[in-house]
Amino acid sequence: MNFPKTAFILGAGLGTRLRPLTEHCPKPLLEIGGKPIICHAMDRLIENGVRRFIVNTHHCAEVYAKKFPEKTYRGNAIEFSHEPVLLDTGGGLKNIEPLLDAGDENLLIYNGDILATVDLEKLVGTHLAGNAMATLLLRTNERGGNVEVRANTRCCDMRDRLGVRGDTRAMFTGIYVVRRAFFTELVPEKIESVVEAFLRIIARGEKIGAVVDNAGTWQDLGTVAEYEKAQAAFRGNGREKTEDRLPACLK
Repeated sequence: MNFPKTAFILGAGLGTRLRPLTEHCPKPLLEIGGKPIICHAMDRLIENGVRRFIVNTHHCAEVYAKKFPEKTYRGNAIEFSHEPVLLDTGGGLKNIEPLLDAGDENLLIYNGDILATVDLEKLVGTHLAGNAMATLLLRTNERGGNVEVRANTRCCDMRDRLGVRGDTRAMFTGIYVVRRAFFTELVPEKIESVVEAFLRIIARGEKIGAVVDNAGTWQDLGTVAEYEKAQAAFRGNGREKTEDRLPACLK
């Protein structure tokens, strides 16, 4: 499989729901099981063939520089894209376009605040075999969701914006693949969610692909409670002291 060699990891969020842990630390650099959340994501991506990372930054960007002073992880290059003004997911994606290599015809995108053991090969394989501008990894579970899907292969609405119902309603995991042509849907320096671009494409009748797959695990570490739950699962001893949750470079 021609797995993408470059992955974009979103690392610029403010992490407001995780305060006070994120007051002086970007959310993806909080540690789970002795390792920053973002490194768990990088490990999974490396296992699947990714060899270069692009990470956007905003809040406490200097902490990324402390954690990755050589701009590498396990021998793989990391390029940082700083956003003085937070551009949201769509604007942040457009902002990294100049950093893409000539061979980056498809780009894997991964939220920096999730822990997951999902099937990335299935996602990429479906994307490469289809004719979609983007292909989203979705799940169905007790958390519900706001993505309408037809035949488990095509998104037909998101956030109930188009008034279209599908066969399945699923949750967007924050993991997806886009073709390079997708960048034409985004406007430089525009503060916008990537969902808006997905909706424009769907409304035109073009394809945003879907892989609905509940295999593996997926955790959004967006709140202190979710973070504590994940930490307890790794350590097996419940709650920890606040200083034990911080990256080593902040201790």
